[in-house]
Amino acid sequence: MHKPIIAILGGGQLGRMFIENALRYDVEVHVLDPDAQAPCAKLAHRFVHGPFNDHATVMQFAAHADVIGIEIEHVNVDALEELQRQGKVVVPDPRALRVIQDKGLQKEFYRTNGIPTAPYRLVEDRAELATLADRLPAFLKSRMGGYDGKGVMALHTSSDVESAFDGPYVLEERTEIALELAVIVVRGLNGTTVAYDPVEMVFDPKLNLVDHLQAPARIPPEVASAARTMALKVANALDSPGLLAVELFLTPDGQLLVNECAPRAHNSGHHTIEACASSQFDQLLRVYMGWPLGDTTLRKLAAMVNLVGAGGTGAPVLKGANDILHLPDTFIHLYGKVETRTGRKMGHVTVLANDQSSLDQAIAVTKVHGRVVPLTADEYFNA
Repeated sequence: MHKPIIAILGGGQLGRMFIENALRYDVEVHVLDPDAQAPCAKLAHRFVHGPFNDHATVMQFAAHADVIGIEIEHVNVDALEELQRQGKVVVPDPRALRVIQDKGLQKEFYRTNGIPTAPYRLVEDRAELATLADRLPAFLKSRMGGYDGKGVMALHTSSDVESAFDGPYVLEERTEIALELAVIVVRGLNGTTVAYDPVEMVFDPKLNLVDHLQAPARIPPEVASAARTMALKVANALDSPGLLAVELFLTPDGQLLVNECAPRAHNSGHHTIEACASSQFDQLLRVYMGWPLGDTTLRKLAAMVNLVGAGGTGAPVLKGANDILHLPDTFIHLYGKVETRTGRKMGHVTVLANDQSSLDQAIAVTKVHGRVVPLTADEYFNA
């Protein structure tokens, strides 16, 4: 009997956590990644070292797959469209991926579909940017390729334009934000949808990465309902199966604005592995296989703290594991990356609690003690 083959473009931590869940089922997961030592390399049933943005490589890699998915947006969409025409299941729909890959098209999509978003302007290059001093302060976003805090910078004055990365850009008006929220929507192949509770994200201002999140977000029920409704509106307008992480701004006067979205598993959903009956990774497998969607109900209050590399480059060592694991309902996830770098996501810790005070204490302990640092020579020789 043919075992279903799922081909994933991208072999980072999202793919690794997907495989960890998929191994409970009778499926094969094949992975393509340009990094020979990617986190998925040792877990995938078949790992191919190669570029996921090259048409010929993607076509050859996925030739025998039943389902093709992505772990990162920056893949070859032309190849995905061709695979879809061949009758293979492709998640997300390549048409939606084209929109999301380009932050400019993504912004235009929100405006066209009546989805509130921060005011913006599309800008071609530095020369045009230099003429827009009257629009500062603002945030500058690369239209293509930004990821994990890269491709985004604050422009305070016109002098900052000189250090801007290459365009084209989205120049986004600076908006007062009370909270940053995220909602993960799951859409099945048949169009059925479920959504997780909105989460509250706290960002590291230096790295522009999520420092930690809390689930559910500490917002009134009517705001949570509105956030879920807005995320579902985005998902339905994109009309694509799979996961969609919708990031939102909540302004001080109670407005919700869509910041951006990601058509894949997302950092804002890692807590679901322990906090929900069906995690975001389990849901994605259910979508691929055409199975019923899972239960999104939170079992307890939950938090997720990112473990980010500190102290330079080298083989990674986790400090403070004993202090973290001493806490009840605490779960460490390391991503299997062979090299730590300052600001690189190396893992995360999920904590569950029955009350907010216990959750706050667990977050504080994890943030103080949990550090991923380079292996020292002394540690290496005494290991």
